[in-house]
Amino acid sequence: MSATALGPRILVTGASGYIGSRLVPGLLEQGTVVRALGRDGDRLRARPWGDRVEIAEADLSDRIAVRRALAQVDVVVFLVHSMAGGTGYQEREARMARIMTEEAARSGVGRIVYLSGLHPRGAELSEHMASRERVAKILREGEVPTLVLEAATVIGAGSASFEIIRHLAERLPVMPAPRWVGNRIEPVAIADVLHHLASACLAEEPVRGTYSLGSGETDLRFRDLLTIYAEEASLTRRRVLALPLPAPLLSGLWIGLITPIPLSITVPLAQSMQHEAIGHDSRIEDVLAPPTGGPTRYRQAVRAALAAQRSGDLESRWDDDAALTAHSAASLPQDPDWAGHTVYTDERERIQEGVAPGTVWSVIEGIGGRAGWYSTPLLWSLRGAVDRLAGGPGLRRGRRHAEQLREGDAVDWWRVERIDPGRRLTLRAEMRMTGRAWLQLGVEETADGARYQQRAVYFPDGLWGRLYWWAIFPFHALVFPAMARNIMAEAAAREGRTR
Repeated sequence: MSATALGPRILVTGASGYIGSRLVPGLLEQGTVVRALGRDGDRLRARPWGDRVEIAEADLSDRIAVRRALAQVDVVVFLVHSMAGGTGYQEREARMARIMTEEAARSGVGRIVYLSGLHPRGAELSEHMASRERVAKILREGEVPTLVLEAATVIGAGSASFEIIRHLAERLPVMPAPRWVGNRIEPVAIADVLHHLASACLAEEPVRGTYSLGSGETDLRFRDLLTIYAEEASLTRRRVLALPLPAPLLSGLWIGLITPIPLSITVPLAQSMQHEAIGHDSRIEDVLAPPTGGPTRYRQAVRAALAAQRSGDLESRWDDDAALTAHSAASLPQDPDWAGHTVYTDERERIQEGVAPGTVWSVIEGIGGRAGWYSTPLLWSLRGAVDRLAGGPGLRRGRRHAEQLREGDAVDWWRVERIDPGRRLTLRAEMRMTGRAWLQLGVEETADGARYQQRAVYFPDGLWGRLYWWAIFPFHALVFPAMARNIMAEAAAREGRTR
């Protein structure tokens, strides 16, 4: 293939989407030149890799814009398809495919790689799956060598299919479900999808044809995906009851009712789930090397997707300094709101003139133990007593030092997970609860004083974890506002005493 001095130039369409946003950094690591294409250039520039790629702002239905985007491109990764539907979307997708393959041939592109959906041969397909197959046919019949990769359920935080599995398993100990939960479906880890997309882009010679992606587990049924997820997430045993809901619309509405995922996504996914989706005879491992160790098994893929949650890392910070995760299976800050594990937060902020940030920090670093928690001592004491009865540490552990903290210190029922001196304190809860919780306290300088920031974060485990949050939610209205107010009042008082 032709190439720049740095490697092939690869145009990634749909670069801001789930697959594209994870593929781009991997291609950059391989030494390629990446041109990221999307309708909103500013959105692409805002990505963590935005300053390391060429930006092409274009609508794929605009032939002239596509022609400009393809200038000096060696490889096209075609990741664009519509889930929202709308009148005439099949014709729009077909037109975009025709424009892409014709202009790619005109520009001398060496290969096209298209990610499609896995479906049974000869079956009557849903509208969305039929549209993807039509796009694949248009691309294959073009002059540019085209590889079509077919994947069913992609397993990784942020993937719509995986998020359906996550939310159903976490919210319903007993799941009444459409009868298609008994259909066989072959999952594929997001890491494997990215591996094969990158391999297809960089292979010595272009690969033609249609090949399936998957874990190799062709005996798994959708209900198995739910129960295995529950096991890996340490949830109680889930029971899945297949009900006679034959209409795809009804089953899509059922998923939309139980999960936060939009109906525009759940309905077409439910339509495609009416059929079994397991790999056919032509598997990608026949022509491209598999990942090290072979295809990722479903249980291992779920484990990887849950790794970020179990590590206890908070996914975002007040200053939005979350780095691009090194793990493709984890959720990213730009993923949809419904992606990733459920998170409940309570955030407070107070600005105080005439108070130095260092004074506020001294209050933050001295919190807990004899100093207490600056709000509703009775409620804190009651919660501590309940925790002790449940076998937790309660409030009796106190502190190692009255004024100084270091990472790993115990502070009552909290543990110092991270401390940025003078800036932010992150405490991880060790009390007994059905979930994981953190408390972040921070301060930053303002023009006239200091801004105090307070954030409580809770990751619930299953249905009981969600019920726990809502049971204590009314008390948050008493505890957290008073805490923020009193911490700043104490800082102001200390500031006055030092003058």
